[in-house]
Amino acid sequence: MTLRADLTALLAGAGIADVDIDEAVADEHVRSAAYQRVVSAVADSQDRAGDRAIVATILRDPEELTAKTAIVALVDEIARKATDPVSFQRWAAAVLPELDRLEAEGHREFIRQRIRDWLFYLSVEDGQVPTPEELAEVTDWMQRLLAEESTSAPVLGLLAESGRTKKIRNIAKNRVR
Repeated sequence: MTLRADLTALLAGAGIADVDIDEAVADEHVRSAAYQRVVSAVADSQDRAGDRAIVATILRDPEELTAKTAIVALVDEIARKATDPVSFQRWAAAVLPELDRLEAEGHREFIRQRIRDWLFYLSVEDGQVPTPEELAEVTDWMQRLLAEESTSAPVLGLLAESGRTKKIRNIAKNRVR
């Protein structure tokens, strides 16, 4: 498939008709904005059956960073809407094989880590209190998100003691009070 055909199919599937395909093909910034709209529409849908094909299509984009950014946004939106870690893990397992389309190992690993971070987050939200060792395995970004959003006193206490950065520790200390 060509980039034009991929964009046309993605936009049509998401019900987006106001994007100039020629402009999107020519300009990665326009294309990136279009992908963000597709990602929002996909995440809002209750049907997860076509997500792997959508990921595969986005990952065919010639600008790998543009594709990676869109996939990270999709992971974030799906995780935010997930009701439990098991359903998110099933979804992630279905789309992970498509990451092999990315040439840069760093891009693949970034997305894999983002999925691990969200699995950790969802487990914490589901009532699990992590160990300091488990906390150390997630990114600063996830530790900060937990410090800002968690309502669990034990989790905030752990972050106040074992958060990787001073900012994370301070946010958690202030929220645990």
